Amino acid sequence: MSDVADLIKKSAGWLSDEGEESEIVLSSRVRLARNLDDWPFSHIASSEVLESIRSEVSAAVMENGLLEDPLLMEMDGMSGADRLLLAERRLISHEMVMNFKNRALIVDMDESLGVMVNEEDHLRMQSMESGLSLRKAFKKITRFDDELDRRLDFAFSNRLGYLTACTTNVGTGLRVSAMVHLPGLVHNHDIRQVIDGLRQVRLTVRGSYGEGSDVTGNMFQISNSITLGLSEEDTVVNMESHIRKVLEFEKKARESLLREARTLLEDKVWRSYGLLKTARLVTSKEAMSLVSAIRLGVGLNIISDVKLSVLNEILIMIQPMHLQHLYGNEMKAEERDRTRADYIRSRLEGR
Repeated sequence: MSDVADLIKKSAGWLSDEGEESEIVLSSRVRLARNLDDWPFSHIASSEVLESIRSEVSAAVMENGLLEDPLLMEMDGMSGADRLLLAERRLISHEMVMNFKNRALIVDMDESLGVMVNEEDHLRMQSMESGLSLRKAFKKITRFDDELDRRLDFAFSNRLGYLTACTTNVGTGLRVSAMVHLPGLVHNHDIRQVIDGLRQVRLTVRGSYGEGSDVTGNMFQISNSITLGLSEEDTVVNMESHIRKVLEFEKKARESLLREARTLLEDKVWRSYGLLKTARLVTSKEAMSLVSAIRLGVGLNIISDVKLSVLNEILIMIQPMHLQHLYGNEMKAEERDRTRADYIRSRLEGR
């Protein structure tokens, strides 16, 4: 059985509904960028150098004991479909899908902690947790970073901090983000004002897959955009504070929907639920929209027989490469739409 098959046999830990504010916050992620001292950055390194870096980093990560049942996946030994699946699971970037020579992913079995090797930086460590759990993710990644710092010689400047391939990461090398579901703000047309406010405090708002991705299913990724001049702790605390403000706005928008248009809202939620329980063909975009409505209904106690964790898993498993891997064959668009509908029906029926 392949490593990818091992991964998708069970749900990723960050897809659970156990985290704080999980009815609105799908997940929290903390990422650290690091580079080895006296080695060229990945984008200008030769194949031989990249292979040396991959070997050194992989050995250090696999031996540190902080990853539970770690999987080491070398990208040039995998198919394009498997690399795309890893990107769908938010374990590697789309850049690594395309530029895969001498690259690697090392991840623990619940996908809460992992590292990309030779992406934009030599190491891109990330910790992912369910709900609003930025501090928990930060604590875990800090421990991981400290352990690797004892085994590897990271590029560091006393004046600038950690040195990275992109100047926006110089300093702490820290990126903090949360995936949030904001249908209330989208519905009452306040989302643009909220996004503008976040950008004024130098936060970035994107689609659920980060840079270059579209917003689907009312899912937004909010992240910090600078690292220089701020401590890691201040960055995490600042981000959590701003996320909580967004949650306040979203909760008020949802309360307004219930108060002013309860019947219409309930109709949308139950229609979406009924459609997904009976549909024989459903596109990815349509599924995301319908799951968004059901998720809103669960958060507002309109519907009680669906778990948020199941909806979270559906959002991951209905993507093209997941469906292809799950059903064991390449698919054209219509076949994917059919298998997507089949999969969603089975999950909503508790199978």
